[in-house]
Amino acid sequence: QVQLVESGGGLVQAGGSLRLSCAASGSTFFVIYRLGWFRQAPGKDREFVSHITWSSGTTNYADSVKGRFTIARDNAKNTAYLQMNSLNSEDTAVYYCAVRGSPGEGYAYWGQGTEVTVSS
Repeated sequence: QVQLVESGGGLVQAGGSLRLSCAASGSTFFVIYRLGWFRQAPGKDREFVSHITWSSGTTNYADSVKGRFTIARDNAKNTAYLQMNSLNSEDTAVYYCAVRGSPGEGYAYWGQGTEVTVSS
């Protein structure tokens, strides 16, 4: 079992910034292949935000956040971060992190989510 704990959400004004964290703990046998951030806005489906391949640091972003959000990881702390800048009301959502153990697997473990509210 792997536990993921997100933190860093909150209320921010449009144009502001937040940094989310995702701390992984649990099984020493599970090797993170990729960590992803997803979000779900009220009344909408969950959507992909960004991911990072753990070993290489390769990143990918949804078009809606490209240039504003930055994903990073700290291998030693088993923690990933999502720096969010130039926030707008469309970024309001519950943000989740999730991990997958290999390229052929889906995201097997999910955090409980952290809420981000952007006021205009």
